Amino acid sequence: MPSFLQEFLVGLTYPPALSFWLLACAALAALLHWRRLGALMLAVALGWSGLWSLPSASDWLRGLLESRYPVVDEAELPRADAIVVLGGGARYGWLDRPDVRPEQLRSSRLAAGARAWLAGRAPIVILSGGGEGGITEARRMAAAIARLGVPESALVLEERSRDTRDNARYTAELAEQHGVHRVLLVTSALHMPRASLLFRQAGIEAIPVPVPERATRASWRERWLPSRSALWRSGRALKELAGLAAVHLAG
Repeated sequence: MPSFLQEFLVGLTYPPALSFWLLACAALAALLHWRRLGALMLAVALGWSGLWSLPSASDWLRGLLESRYPVVDEAELPRADAIVVLGGGARYGWLDRPDVRPEQLRSSRLAAGARAWLAGRAPIVILSGGGEGGITEARRMAAAIARLGVPESALVLEERSRDTRDNARYTAELAEQHGVHRVLLVTSALHMPRASLLFRQAGIEAIPVPVPERATRASWRERWLPSRSALWRSGRALKELAGLAAVHLAG
């Protein structure tokens, strides 16, 4: 598939993007006097983004992926040859705190990796994340995880990856170099189904260590009032579902 077409299709996983194109098609249908088709496309365009802007709908959609692998306490994890932490953004707001401990950061991939290492589940931590120019994501992760008690001597950096498939491919190369066969794979619960599948396809025995992202919604307002945050979270879930389907189709 041409890269521009792939990027276009990925862009459509964000609900407002698909709604925009459906609205454009509805306008074209109206110009061609296809009124029923235009009205249908208009309704679908508005309903699509409206649906996924509801926090309850967004949580349900994300739950299709996040519920596949249960969160396990670090003490109950099996031993492995390495812990692999996948990059997922370079913002670590907790770095500004004067004292921070891994157990305080339940939604942090780095903290989950640090807790597993501190619990003696594996001797090394592989940090996977590339970047274009300047400092790579893996190096930013290394600086951050040091604050959580993991020394530089325990780290192996994978700095070439641009996406999850790269994470798996280049980590597999490092694993072969370091005699690693079994890893604890740390990423978000939403990302885990696709990531673990790609790692298995790369020949790595990956034990999922999902990091939860789900929010607690106590009130009716929090569950049913449309929000941009819910729309963004829905877009991430749709992108993951599309990516997972693509991996299965590619075999």
